[in-house]
This record gives sequence, C-alpha cells and structure tokens, in this order.
Amino acid sequence: MKKITIIGAGGQMGQWFAKYFAGQGFEVTGYDSENKVSGKDIKISESLVGGILKADYVVLCTPTRRTPEIIRLIAKEMKRDTYLIEISSEKSKVVSSLSKMPAKINPICIHPMFGPGTKTIKGQNIISVPIKDAKKELTVTKALFDGANFVTIDAAEHDKKIAVILGLTHLMNLVFANIISKDEKMNLTEKMSGTTFRVQKTLAESIMTESPELIETIIANPEIRRVAEELWKDIGRLLTSVQESKTEEVVNYIKECQERLAKHTDVAESYKRMTKMVKAVEK
Repeated sequence: MKKITIIGAGGQMGQWFAKYFAGQGFEVTGYDSENKVSGKDIKISESLVGGILKADYVVLCTPTRRTPEIIRLIAKEMKRDTYLIEISSEKSKVVSSLSKMPAKINPICIHPMFGPGTKTIKGQNIISVPIKDAKKELTVTKALFDGANFVTIDAAEHDKKIAVILGLTHLMNLVFANIISKDEKMNLTEKMSGTTFRVQKTLAESIMTESPELIETIIANPEIRRVAEELWKDIGRLLTSVQESKTEEVVNYIKECQERLAKHTDVAESYKRMTKMVKAVEK
C-alpha cells in the first residue's frame, strides 16, 4: 500500500486531500502544527519530519508564505524517488524552492482550482506547473487525480492568470461583502433584491468562508497590481463621467465592453445560466 503524508492536514484543503487519498486506497498520515488533525483511516504524526520519513508521497497544504521554508526542511529527509506535491495559489517563490531540492526527490507543482466542498475530482480543473520533467510530473499527477482536467503552464504565466481568476474576483467580492455586512436592514434588502444581487451576495459570502490568511495571500499576488489598478482607474472614470453627466462616455464604455465580450462569449447564454443557477439555489 502506497504511503502518503499530508502536511497541514487540519486545514480545509488538508482535510479534503486526506479524505480523498484514503478513499483512493492510500495509507494516509496527517501532520499539522496549528490545527487538530482528525478523520477515520488517518494516522496522526506528532512531528513534521517524523511524518514524512516513510512516505512515498508528501502533499503540502500549507500557507503559501511558509511553503518554501517547509520544502527546504523536509526535502533532504524524504526517501529516494518519492514525490513532494505542493498546491499553493502563488507559484514564483515555491518553484524556486522545488527546483533546488535534492535530485533524489521528484517535485510536483499543482494548483487545484476547486475548494474543500468539492465532492468528486471528476471534471475539476488542476493546473500543473513544470519543474524538472514536465511529462513525467504530469503523468504522475494524472494518475493521482484520475478524471480531473489538466492545464500545464509556467509559474510566471500562472501567477499572471491567477491574478485575474482568483485575485480580481476575491478583491471585488471582499469589498462587496464588507459593504453589505454593514447593512443594518439586510432583511429589507433581501426582500427587495432581484436575481443579480442574490447571485452576487451568494458568491461574495461563499468566498468569505475561506480563511483570512488564504484571502490575504490571494490578493497579495504581486501580479494583481496591474489588474487592480485598472479596476480602480475605471471605477473612478465611470463615477466621474456619471457625476459630470457625460452619458455618452459611459454608454460607449459599456458598448465597447459588450463588443469585446461578444467575440468569445454568448452573453445571452450566460444570462440563461444565471437564471438556472438561481432556480437551483432557491429550490
């Protein structure tokens, strides 16, 4: 039986991976210096190094800032020809640490694009960032997560894309959630609200179930600055135009946006999907 150790097994994603690999027939060991590790079929390790000495695979579900240091600590202690898998949402510094590991350890650098509420791996997106041997690393990852969809991309490009996919969405929804959380007449707001507000509120609130540390890491991605500054500038520009009654400028901004979207999106189909989402949620 293959042995796998989850570092950070008490966190939300750590718990998900522990349960997933136990279901895949692995002997699972969990270690966490901050949270309680629990779950049937999971052995608990009392120490970081003790937990990884016999492992065939080690998965790091650790805060992004601590991950490079943990890689340095455990790589030299791991068995020959084993796999060190890391799942952080920002890759630039982590990739550097994985590249410097002893040659006897195989690095696997992935970013699972799903959260701890996911019931099945089937159809979920996983981003694979090549470190030493792209083909081998992807083959191993596909075997571990059979049924998932895979995208291979380098670390710099990953961080740029994630600045929009996660960074921009988290930034906007965090501020939106902060504003509505101060609404002392939320019951009235709910009664008055239409489809758009309900969908946006549900999305913002679901993002706020993530840990403050994870949200901070996501919006601290250096690549977010470019898109965040554009967001800031455009909001300012639209508000100024509205206040100065420059209706045409605002209408042109909207039209140009609609035209660009129409090149690769069926917006009418998107509206139908949103209506279906609301129906599903409100059953």
